[in-house]
Amino acid sequence: MQQPGGVSEHVAHLRDEFHRLGHDVTVMAPRGNRGGLEVSEGYYGIGRTITVPGGGSRMRLTFDVTLYADVKAIMRREQFDIVHLHEPLMPVLPYMVLLNSSAVNVATFHAFNESMPLYSAFKPYMSFILSRIDGRIAVSPPARDFVRQYFEGSYDVIPNGIDARLYGDHVEPFPWAGDGTPRILFVGRFDESRKGFRYLLRAMPLVRQQFPTARLIVVGSGRPEKFAALMERYGVDGVEFKGFVSQEDKARYYASCDVSCAPSTGNESFGYVVIEPMAAGRPVVATDIPGYASVATANSDALLVEPRDPQALALALVRVLADRDLRARLGARGRLTAQQFDWPQVAVRVLNAYQRAGSSARHQPWRQEFR
Repeated sequence: MQQPGGVSEHVAHLRDEFHRLGHDVTVMAPRGNRGGLEVSEGYYGIGRTITVPGGGSRMRLTFDVTLYADVKAIMRREQFDIVHLHEPLMPVLPYMVLLNSSAVNVATFHAFNESMPLYSAFKPYMSFILSRIDGRIAVSPPARDFVRQYFEGSYDVIPNGIDARLYGDHVEPFPWAGDGTPRILFVGRFDESRKGFRYLLRAMPLVRQQFPTARLIVVGSGRPEKFAALMERYGVDGVEFKGFVSQEDKARYYASCDVSCAPSTGNESFGYVVIEPMAAGRPVVATDIPGYASVATANSDALLVEPRDPQALALALVRVLADRDLRARLGARGRLTAQQFDWPQVAVRVLNAYQRAGSSARHQPWRQEFR
């Protein structure tokens, strides 16, 4: 839980919802850069992570096999009823856990890529590991289809969740909101190539031809100087980089801007940056990629355009900025859609998946070794 990111936030929210429903939860996760073993109430920190590039993003992997004996001792001591692994095929902590688990084992697959050489190279060993999993969950149809091309089987599709309480009409906009300046919001790690930020920058001069005062508000981590040459080449003005912000301030940015834009080029298994502004009642312009199209319906919840197309982005943004009724309609429909992703509903679906996995677990022959 030390490393920020979608999976760690997913685990934290599930933990909180399960606690609220009266369940005991223990989290076992990499310790980040520190390594070693950390033990506190409800938490085991296991091993050091290294960060490697992958799929246009960064993957954090744990290779510290020296802690195998500690993991084995923890599993024997705790005697968990359910073990829920996230990204179970990423080295090597999930493997150490599964090899020592006598519990009902459930795995959630979060990733979506065009290909995964790691899966191809180690498929025999990974297939052995997956044979110990009783229930499989994918966070979206694209994530399910991606992993199933390597490892066939039945997968429940249960989405990531959002904390819907953070968004809505109760959120106070920033003082500058409502001054008549059209504002477009981008949220995310903008210097990751798959986020498609460069295409949004190239769209901005086209937007400003129709709305000369339009501004692009950029919320998220990254290096603005990486785009200085591109901005100079295309004459991009009116961009404000706000850096990393808190969840509360992110909600205020959604409440303060006229339209949210998610121009990713692919390799997105799920659309947090689509669902969150929808929950805030804001219109969304996004690319028509599988991860986004699985959570938003084109021309109903959001406007979806071809990826890597600055002209298409600009046309959609201008259309939304120019049409008050369209903004209201997209915002209202998006808010309704976003309700199904609220964490309390997602947590109940996960608990139901645990029950189904428990039924199949009785038939797993390898459990004899733990008796």
